[in-house]
Amino acid sequence: MSKVSKLSFPKEVLLGMLDTMQRIRAFEEKAGQMYGLRKIGGFCHLYTGQEAVAVGAISTLDLAKDYVLTAYRDHGHALACGLDPKAIMAELFGKVTGVSRGKGGSMHLFDPERHMLGGNGIVGAQIPIATGVALSQAYQKSGGVTLCFFGDGAFHQGALHESFNLARIWNLPIVYIVENNQWGMGTSWKKVSAQSDFSATAAAYSMKGYACDGMDVVAVRETVAEAVAEARSGNPAFIEARTYRYKGHSMSDPQKYRTRDEIDIYRKRDPILFLKGRMEDEKLLSPKEWDELSARVDAVIEEAVSFAESSPEPALGELYADLLA
Repeated sequence: MSKVSKLSFPKEVLLGMLDTMQRIRAFEEKAGQMYGLRKIGGFCHLYTGQEAVAVGAISTLDLAKDYVLTAYRDHGHALACGLDPKAIMAELFGKVTGVSRGKGGSMHLFDPERHMLGGNGIVGAQIPIATGVALSQAYQKSGGVTLCFFGDGAFHQGALHESFNLARIWNLPIVYIVENNQWGMGTSWKKVSAQSDFSATAAAYSMKGYACDGMDVVAVRETVAEAVAEARSGNPAFIEARTYRYKGHSMSDPQKYRTRDEIDIYRKRDPILFLKGRMEDEKLLSPKEWDELSARVDAVIEEAVSFAESSPEPALGELYADLLA
């Protein structure tokens, strides 16, 4: 995973991925600030540092027919799927204009029109649900693929291995992606996994396993594109993207289990600065273009905060809307 991928995509594609990663970074930094000001309550898990995984992976999809499911660290995936930053921020603020009408919060972002079927607050619970979505795609012969994201903390859930088995038996169009950000809450993945190469476990289910550098958006895109092509032909796949989160597990995490030096090591390969620097070296990005991109993104995020602050709270009757029973 140390091999650096070539910038083999057109400038427009690279700029698009850089823009989305910067949008996620700016959104998360603002969300952290708003949480500190107590404008956002409840659980809040930031995606800072992992942007390349969601952006590189989701950029391979056709969201007219493909689907995305992930865990509670879902802001980045939602933005990569094209959800409106204003509606996401409003959801974090608990406002009725949010993507889940203010009732889901940070962990339950959802937009069926964008084929983003959630964040899920239960560790690993999205994995069998995503497998069911892929079963539906296969049954309906839609030609679609499901991407299922989860963290290294969910890798050892029993439901994952049951899902892997069913996906292979039924030849489902699904790609499972573990975002190994090194820490399951406060526990190093190395202390709880008998297998240091997660991708190797795919062989136990006769699936193809891939490993990629999750700090390199181009490497992620190339790897996921190959896996998605396999999945469309009825061959489920599993990818380990080795990445790193700069912030704590959640906003309440004091992070006493790791050192500042460790975080700084990974910041030296920041996914945004890594792509930006390589594009500059290849004369694909000028200082002016970067400044314009950053200013545009900052304006979008400031607009999202203003929208969230000015949006109304849900009416009392909203408490009983959308109940299945």
